[in-house]
Amino acid sequence: SWTTVSALAARVDRLRFGTLVSGNTYRHPAVLAKMAATLDHISGGRAVLGLGAGWQENEHAAYGIPFYTVRERLARLDEACAVVKALFTEERACFEGRYYQLRDAPLEPKPVQETLPLLIGGGGEKVTLRIAAKWADEWNVWGTVDTMKHKMAVLDRHCDEVGRDPKAIQRSAVALLFLSDDAGFVAKVSQSVDRAHIAGNAEQVAETVRAYAEAGVDELIVPDFTLGGRSQKLETLDRFISEIAPAGR
Repeated sequence: SWTTVSALAARVDRLRFGTLVSGNTYRHPAVLAKMAATLDHISGGRAVLGLGAGWQENEHAAYGIPFYTVRERLARLDEACAVVKALFTEERACFEGRYYQLRDAPLEPKPVQETLPLLIGGGGEKVTLRIAAKWADEWNVWGTVDTMKHKMAVLDRHCDEVGRDPKAIQRSAVALLFLSDDAGFVAKVSQSVDRAHIAGNAEQVAETVRAYAEAGVDELIVPDFTLGGRSQKLETLDRFISEIAPAGR
């Protein structure tokens, strides 16, 4: 993904680029920080570093990458965030953790952005959201409007506990989109899809998008893998942008 977004960033000048999210277990966080800073330069300051604890066990098994326990993966994520922030902000970074160590480590050139956003992905309420409260510039999770309201309230409590202003963290949601004027299809989707999703005609979807915004969601991310073939995807996304997106702005 990082190679792909770097190639895209060199050709497309109107979008932010990043991962949603990179599993921390795949790379040392210092290496990942250098990759993100390079992408920021390629894109002219439009990079986002999305980072999560990692969950794709079959990939780890296939490539011989240690998977660790959930507790260990989360502990590594917490330290990785500290490593990334130190490298982005300090001339020479030092860090002594259980899993990662930096000794007068350089990262030059620094990112173009004064703050290259560190986006933490995940909704675990006891640990992941606390890590987000400590380190995240942006936070993302799959969720309906009700799910987002609940998770954001938990995130806010963690922010209070760690002494961070909750408003310092941008909040984003991911939900599948099923845009259709076929009421029967919409009803079927609503009953059968078990992930967070938005389904309905343009007016209904716009109402849901407006509800996300009113709940405090800053960005709504719509994956394209339920939108059909290339031409249908473009048609649906164009319609979403023109007819629906204004409801969330």
